[in-house]
Amino acid sequence: MSLLEVEDLAVHFGGVKAVDGVSFRVEEGEVFSIIGPNGAGKSTIFNLISRFYKPTRGKIMFDGRDITPMSAHEIAPLGIARTFQNIELFDHSTVLDNLLMGRHTHRGTNWIQDMLFLPKVRREEREHRRVVEEVIEFLELEAYREKLIAGLPYGVRKVVEIGRALSIGPKMILLDEPASGLSVEESQEVAFWVEDMRRDMGLTVLMVEHDMKLVTQVSDRVLAVANGQPLAMGSPSEVQSDPQVMAAYLGTEVDA
Repeated sequence: MSLLEVEDLAVHFGGVKAVDGVSFRVEEGEVFSIIGPNGAGKSTIFNLISRFYKPTRGKIMFDGRDITPMSAHEIAPLGIARTFQNIELFDHSTVLDNLLMGRHTHRGTNWIQDMLFLPKVRREEREHRRVVEEVIEFLELEAYREKLIAGLPYGVRKVVEIGRALSIGPKMILLDEPASGLSVEESQEVAFWVEDMRRDMGLTVLMVEHDMKLVTQVSDRVLAVANGQPLAMGSPSEVQSDPQVMAAYLGTEVDA
């Protein structure tokens, strides 16, 4: 059984078919990438899986469970974490505090217990700290632990957002253009982290990305979309050489 199954997924905004008839499966432990030109519907697919958007039709199954009717706040506790194309962090909090916010789905105490700082609260706090410190070490963020987000370079903030998603302890992480705005060296670091997420953390990775070098380096399979519809799916080399993909994504003409 696949970890994620997307079947005939569609969402229409008025007369605009942002996503229309997309189906794919992601196997456990796989790195699966979605590519396509701007406006192809890639991030919209992420928003449908995250349940920010309600599909017009179709079904989304995660770990054998139909998550199509669920609300957005129910998704993270199932083991799905994500980053965003535009960085969504708390600018006036530290790196450590932002990562600790990723542990909110594991909160098992109520406000009275928190106010009295009971032993259960202290145990949970120690566990949250342990997990977050492991993420900080994994992403080499030690030097920024107590720094405010607002004062950090863009590239570091991108890494912190990945760290917050990892702090949830997910089964699958959705990376929305993780290399966007990064230097060549920073993009290479993202490639290393994606590979380590799978190998060392046992994560399944679903990624939307424009950087084809990164996609080719880390992906097991790739889905190309354009105008909300699927064009091709297969290995990175198979998809990049597909005539329809070359026409839509690389700007070449399809031979008649």
